[in-house]
Amino acid sequence: MKAVHFGAGNIGRGFVGLLLHEAGYEVVFADVAAELITQLQKADSYRVHEVGAGARDWTVDGFRAVNSATDPDAVVEELATAELVTTAVGPNILRFVAPLIARALSERDPSLPPLGVMACENAINATDLLREAVQKELGDAGKLEALKRGVFANTAVDRIVPAQEPGNGLDVTVESYYEWAIESGPFGADVPVIPGAHFVEDLAPYIERKLFTVNTGHATIAYFGFLAGAETIAQALADPAVRTKVRAVLDETKALIVAKHPIAEEEQQQYIDKILQRFANVGLPDTVVRVGRQPLRKLSRDERFIGPAMQLVERGLPVGALLDTVEAALKFRVPDDEQSVEMQALLAEKSPEDFVAMVCGVTDADALFESLVTVTTRVQA
Repeated sequence: MKAVHFGAGNIGRGFVGLLLHEAGYEVVFADVAAELITQLQKADSYRVHEVGAGARDWTVDGFRAVNSATDPDAVVEELATAELVTTAVGPNILRFVAPLIARALSERDPSLPPLGVMACENAINATDLLREAVQKELGDAGKLEALKRGVFANTAVDRIVPAQEPGNGLDVTVESYYEWAIESGPFGADVPVIPGAHFVEDLAPYIERKLFTVNTGHATIAYFGFLAGAETIAQALADPAVRTKVRAVLDETKALIVAKHPIAEEEQQQYIDKILQRFANVGLPDTVVRVGRQPLRKLSRDERFIGPAMQLVERGLPVGALLDTVEAALKFRVPDDEQSVEMQALLAEKSPEDFVAMVCGVTDADALFESLVTVTTRVQA
């Protein structure tokens, strides 16, 4: 069995690639980072070092690597004969992966089983976004027949993979905890065998619970920790003021999750407590700057702050803590982060109304609009 994985970075090697390897797949990494691909091509194996309860070390071998920027034909050839293709490239990069998958589906032998396509990103229904991009690439109705040669399944992924210490090479340090939930419906009776993942009929509760607890909580700690002068997530969470802020935010998202999904309040609270224990792991030296990077994406309409706040407002539920975190995120000034620099420029140039519409995707037709304008105005003052 063969799986092509787009994104040979730390998450690709230390999470998805590892689980596919353990499931018996020959993993072919595809990436545009020439130096990284060269390292993988020269290496026989790499190690994944876990930190946390039940931690162990893993060896990943038997993989191959292809540069998708300089040798797209080779990637298409691999895809055309693979059983699975996964991604860990970031939601905004999926549109660059789509042309290669579209070509592969067009060239794929119709007698082969459909190619399983799963985008493993921190976004709601990322595989749907990828499918739309593939469909756009295929174009006319005749080529759309090629879509039937693929099965597109959404996933929810959760594993903390911090910035790595210099000199580790291809080896990756990760937390021992992980979750990879995959919707089973698209596969019908032919569900792939991936022991490290679990297939579920309804993925929505898993996606929103993870995004609005893990991702919302992680970024909340990062932004308030940054303002408090903390260097790492664990250090930030040890600050009582930061801990109070993140607890308040997760109380608000808990209200949404319990109201919307068949998840009991006690169960969600246990999930929150577990998440905070994970964030406090001093063995994972994740920095507030790394976790807070790309604030423009994190402040967009369907992301970890605006997404739950929009839904809470519609239900008449409190959003004050989430709005406080949005304000903290707007104060994330990191010269080395491109989106931070762009955000500060937009704050200097745009009116509060235009900024909220452009960055958050929220307009005056939305109930949250005025509150976001007020927050933005305070930051600009």
